[in-house]
Amino acid sequence: MNWDVIEGNWLQYKGHVKAQWGKLTNDHIEVIAGKRDQLLGHIQESYGIDRDEAEKQVVAFQKFLKESRSS
Repeated sequence: MNWDVIEGNWLQYKGHVKAQWGKLTNDHIEVIAGKRDQLLGHIQESYGIDRDEAEKQVVAFQKFLKESRSS
C-alpha cells in the first residue's frame, strides 16, 4: 500500500496506529496527521528506538494494512 493512501485515509487508520503503537497519544496522532516522517519521529521518541527500527515497524504496518484491505 502506498503511503499516500494511508495519509489520505488517516482518519480511518488512526485506530490501527493507536493499536500498533500504544505509547502514541491522541495528541501525537493528531500532529502526525498521516505524515510518514512525523510517525517515524514519534515512534522513535516514544519507544527509544533508532530510525532503522522505526522504519522496519512502519513498513510492517503498511504491509498489515495492505493485507487487511485485501481480505
